[in-house]
Amino acid sequence: MEGEETPYYYKGDGTMEAFVRIGNETVTANAAELKRLVLRGRNSSYDSLISSYNFKDYSFSKLRERYYEWNSSSMEEKNFESFGIVDGNGKLTNAGALLADNCPIRHSRLFCTRWNGLDKSGGRIDALDSAEFTGSLIILLNEGFSFVKRNMKTAWKKTANSRIELPDYCERSVFESIVNALIHRDYLINGSEVHIDIFDDRLVVYSPGGMPDGTKIQERNIDTVPSTRRNPVLADIFSRLGYMERQGSGLNKIRNAYRSAENYTPDKEPVFYSDRVEFTVTLKNLNFSASENEAKSEAKNEAENYRLTELEERLCNLLLEYPELTQSEIRERLDLSRSKVQRMMRKLTEDGIIIREGSRRKGYWTIHL
Repeated sequence: MEGEETPYYYKGDGTMEAFVRIGNETVTANAAELKRLVLRGRNSSYDSLISSYNFKDYSFSKLRERYYEWNSSSMEEKNFESFGIVDGNGKLTNAGALLADNCPIRHSRLFCTRWNGLDKSGGRIDALDSAEFTGSLIILLNEGFSFVKRNMKTAWKKTANSRIELPDYCERSVFESIVNALIHRDYLINGSEVHIDIFDDRLVVYSPGGMPDGTKIQERNIDTVPSTRRNPVLADIFSRLGYMERQGSGLNKIRNAYRSAENYTPDKEPVFYSDRVEFTVTLKNLNFSASENEAKSEAKNEAENYRLTELEERLCNLLLEYPELTQSEIRERLDLSRSKVQRMMRKLTEDGIIIREGSRRKGYWTIHL
């Protein structure tokens, strides 16, 4: 029978094992799940545990800035203890360590990638943009959201008196997805980080750890899923910072914000998936169409047959790493004449390999291979 003083062990055949429920299956608990059962039996959580780090050795400027921005008052020293960031002996909790500017918990990182195409295979160039972020959870949240905004486009349509903007993704849904991934991830799982993967037709936010109660989100009704907090200290602090609410499911907000988008259609409904080790949110590109998919596939086939010269490949790799370079800067880096660079860039532009986005002075180059 279910109880609170976990873990419960089965002894037999010379072994002692604990089990957990994942969906409709009963499976042997792995190391991380066993630690989780021990914490549950102690009525505790990972983020509330006391770490070996001293409060005095770390700064919290991002936390203080956000607190002041949201509450219009400075964060006092006594708040750090009352919020569960530090204990009476000056030791950080795990939540405190995760919120420190120079967060010492190595696997608290965020990997972001804008892939070239509909999957990770890409073409001649796999990724169009990528970044790895470390530090406070507030830094990860802000940098991750900025990365998505940098890699999404906004279409628009004209009305009688104004125009309506049509972004690729609903920003509220993106923000909620990143918050959920950072706050509700399982920090007992080492060797894995939160990932944001952007493809032509979708954006996927991956977080280590499935549903806290062992169910599978794809088998549940989103309207009836309760707000379960794997890391209650972090969740409480983020609510005090205005990043999330104390009640209510973030999954509902993600879905409902999408449905309110001007360019939403039923086939663009967000998709939630979980299993034993992961939770993913997939947001469809609201401006992506099947015809565009066919055109991109055709362009990809043509690109695969396109043969770049060694010099052209050097130029493309340079623009991939530094998309805002001017022609004069390109000449300097490649040590080529002005006419040579102009001829090469004109050819690549006519062939659709490089495209100039934005204005002449403040624009940037994109590579299409």
